[in-house]
Amino acid sequence: MNQNIETNPLLDRLPPHLQQYIKPQNYNDYTAINQAVWRYVMRKSVSYLSTVAHDSYLEGLKKTGISIDAIPSMYGMNRILKEIGWAAVAVDGFIPPNAFMEFQAYKVLVIASDIRQLEHISYTPAPDIIHEAAGHAPIIANPDYAEYLRRFGEVGAKAILSAHDNDMYEAVRKLSIVKEAPGSTEAEIEAAETRVNELQAKKVELSEMAMIRNLHWWTVEYGLIGNVDDPKIYGAGLLSSIGESKWCMTDEVKKIPYSVEAAYQEFDITKPQPQLYVTPDFSYLMQVLEEFAETMALRKGGFRGLRKLIASKKIGTIELSTGLQVSGVFTEMIMNEDNEVVFFRTEGPTALSNREKELIGHGVTMHPHGFSSPLGKLKGINLAIEDMSPRDLKAYSFYDGERISFEYESGIKVDGLNVTGIRNIYGKLILIQFTDCTVTYKDRVLFKPEYGTFDLALGKKIVSAYSGAADYNSFDTMHFKSETLTVKVPKSEEEKDLEDLYAKVRKYRIEKDVSVSLVTILQTLTEKHPKDWLLLVELYELTKDQPITQTQILQRLQTLQMERPETAQLIRDGVDLVN
Repeated sequence: MNQNIETNPLLDRLPPHLQQYIKPQNYNDYTAINQAVWRYVMRKSVSYLSTVAHDSYLEGLKKTGISIDAIPSMYGMNRILKEIGWAAVAVDGFIPPNAFMEFQAYKVLVIASDIRQLEHISYTPAPDIIHEAAGHAPIIANPDYAEYLRRFGEVGAKAILSAHDNDMYEAVRKLSIVKEAPGSTEAEIEAAETRVNELQAKKVELSEMAMIRNLHWWTVEYGLIGNVDDPKIYGAGLLSSIGESKWCMTDEVKKIPYSVEAAYQEFDITKPQPQLYVTPDFSYLMQVLEEFAETMALRKGGFRGLRKLIASKKIGTIELSTGLQVSGVFTEMIMNEDNEVVFFRTEGPTALSNREKELIGHGVTMHPHGFSSPLGKLKGINLAIEDMSPRDLKAYSFYDGERISFEYESGIKVDGLNVTGIRNIYGKLILIQFTDCTVTYKDRVLFKPEYGTFDLALGKKIVSAYSGAADYNSFDTMHFKSETLTVKVPKSEEEKDLEDLYAKVRKYRIEKDVSVSLVTILQTLTEKHPKDWLLLVELYELTKDQPITQTQILQRLQTLQMERPETAQLIRDGVDLVN
């Protein structure tokens, strides 16, 4: 069942920098134990969530074709999601936050195709297919919520990260991997948890991405909807966690009306949430998102936006008042006494664009070492260069083939030979090219003739600043791809033997294979794998017509509850489901 993902128009239009994160699902890698874990969680969840989840959940399960009895395949999910205007792809655990958001903007659900271990059946900090497929996918069938998710992706993909965000992403990804890896030691898990706790304890200014992450957590992951006194669940983290979906409904969890203030409320992924936010309806989520978006550098630009990009040390974009977009790693800015940016600089590959399309001849091959330019108005001239008519340009000697010297109000001086200019679709100049050019500011030389051609960016101010490139084709990969990979540990003979027993029981249930002896499986399980409880629950279900054997199984389960107290509630719930 290792089919390729069925062709879907939404997947076909994904840009290369997102396609790098997609991996095959490899459905045949799922073991019978994995299938039993999925089935237990789904049966338990649907049974309980039918009373506490938003109506969209159960309806969405039907619409998205997610089965209770078998882990869904990407192939099948894409075939059905296509009907509601979405698609799904498999990825390797946590991916960078901007990339995750951008997938959503393209209406593509990102699914970590691994599944939690039996030991973590109630909850795992790692993204897995139970969380993604059973938590996120069903709610997408609700049009209002789906549009919120798409719009959230559009806004979130432009949010600027900080260096702290990058460290946090790596630490959380490592913790999720170490906790789910079968061979991890207590020391390794403790070290990974300590690193996350250290970073969470740091008092740092919240970046845009940190605040977007908070809004995402308190809505998409852990959101409640309806009335504060009697809310319903719609967050995927709650829908996919047997324990937390019950815990969140108790009075021990504080319920708060949802507002933009949730952007400043951080969370601890290693613990149950002490408070949750309740939105009155899905349309209100959009209202809060737009309120937050108005505070972002994407809409405000200015020195604060550029300062955020410099701190991020990642590829970002500024857009000038002329529409010229500069994409690269920003390293410097000079401001005047009014806190207006009068000069900026990037280092490394840089691309220039207009209306999200790279300007011909101004990609990273033209600007491999960076780009810099003054901004603002010229000294003694009321008009900014970009506002000058052809007659004005001629009057001030701004035309091809003329040597010119001019000074900005900031004191930055430019002297060089005017070679040519580039105009936008409205005919206004956005870029002027000079040779033999010198740019100075006070006693400092900002550009020398030996550096090559100088491209002067025209614009009075920065109107927008955001993460990523204006034209995604300008760079090979826009997002950092983690070197921390998920761990695949070779299975022991004992584990293979247990998987074989699960496989036989699954075959019995699906194919009604009478050659399979449930009594023999029970004996083998009791002798060789006395700590396993989930297969006992499955055998208990299948031996309804064998009362003597079923009674033996129930007695064994009761013994296990005393021997392994951590499984007591899980066993109780499993027996209740059967009964």
